[in-house]
Order: sequence, then structure tokens, then C-alpha cells
Amino acid sequence: MSDKPVLQIRDLTFSYNKHNVLEDINLEVQADDYLAILGPNGGGKSTLFRLILGLLTPDSGEIILLGGEPCKMRKYVGYVPQLFNYDYDFPIRVEEVILAGNLSLRSFGRKYSPAELERLEKVLDMVGMQEYRKTQIGSLSGGQRQRIFIARALINDPKLLLLDEPVANVDQKWQSSIYELLYSLHSRLPIIVVTHDIGVISTYIDKIACLNKRMHFHGKTKDGMPRISEMYECPLELVAHEVPHRLLHRHQDD
Repeated sequence: MSDKPVLQIRDLTFSYNKHNVLEDINLEVQADDYLAILGPNGGGKSTLFRLILGLLTPDSGEIILLGGEPCKMRKYVGYVPQLFNYDYDFPIRVEEVILAGNLSLRSFGRKYSPAELERLEKVLDMVGMQEYRKTQIGSLSGGQRQRIFIARALINDPKLLLLDEPVANVDQKWQSSIYELLYSLHSRLPIIVVTHDIGVISTYIDKIACLNKRMHFHGKTKDGMPRISEMYECPLELVAHEVPHRLLHRHQDD
């Protein structure tokens, strides 16, 4: 992979109605990174994604995405939001949901090309959902749908994959499966996941940063996890700077 960073954020500040949401954010993501950004609800994680995608404009600072401006380069980014506004009673098949992720790069009404249909086959294989391609999406489980939404984000062969709370609405039995899928995709492209729960993902991620208005970058997992634990003197499931945290088990002196 290229040595050039896929994402650079420098001295970024952003506010809503003069209320600071993000302050002095600095981050660099390399082409081989699998980064988890941890933090509480309301800590600015989803806002940061919108800034990276060029959907919001920073008050100050700079974002360089894939060597260019976010609003121009976001077409090369695969994005899986926390919630999809789908009517699951609407009779739309899995393959149609995935191919719809390609609409922004094609002319309306044009038939799908052989190359696009070949790409559909490839992403269905990537997410292990080939046998469900003709299935109506409303009949799938939450975990299966999330795999389809990941496939949708991959249909344009992105250079970076962003996922916002990818297991927030997924049954616990599917959570490890989703993260195993992302781990397998990591060999193909860099991935950034935002989450408030480190319980499962700590097994798979490469680097860790924490975000609660300000960002604390902890580096590689093997180095960052001990530092996080030392900061709070306990093993963590929820990591959030300046807010209470939830324990995996009781303190030894309890």
C-alpha cells in the first residue's frame, strides 16, 4: 500500500450554534490502518465522520482526504451509517440494495454494466451473502442486513471504509461475526470504526483513539490498551475521557 496517509486532520475545531463539539483534533490514518475511535454518545464521533465526508465544514483546521478536499474525494469512501432509513416492508431485494450504492456514480435509468454486475458478485462473496442476493432485505436478520449495508459501501471499490457504530443494532451473537468480517476486509483497504464499546472490537482492531470533544490517540492496540487500562486502573468495556466508565468485572478491592 502507499506510504501516503489516506486521511490527515490538523487542528480541527467545529461547533454547532457556538457550542464547541470538537476541539483541536489531530489525526493521521495510514493506508494499512484499522482504527477504532472510542467515546461516549455525544462525544463528537458521528460529527467527525460528517466532517471527513465533507458534509460539514470545520470552523478552523484542515482535513485532507485521499490527498484532496473531502467534498471532492468522498466518492472514493465507503460509508456505513449507524442507522439506515429503510422501509423494510418495501419489496426490495438484497442485490438491488447493494447496487443502489452505485447510483451516485452513474446516469439515472442506465442499465447496470457487466463490470458493475461483476462487482456485485465480488462484494456478495466478500460479505458471505451470495445465497441471499434475491432475498427481500426485510426478511433478513439485523446482522445479515448489516453485512448487506457493508457490501453496499464496498460496491464502488472505495479507498477508505468508515463505519458508525456497526454493531449498535445487531444481536450479540452477530457482533463478533461482523468484526471478523471487517478484519478480513482490512487486508484490502483502511478502515475507521467509531464505537462506544470496546468489548469485542479490541480483539480485532489495530489502533485506538478516544474522542470526547478532544481526541486522545493511543496508537497500536498492544500499546494503547495497557495505557487506557492504566489511566482508569481497571479493564474497560466503555472508554470515554472525562466521563464515568463501565467495568468488565469488579475492582479487586471491592
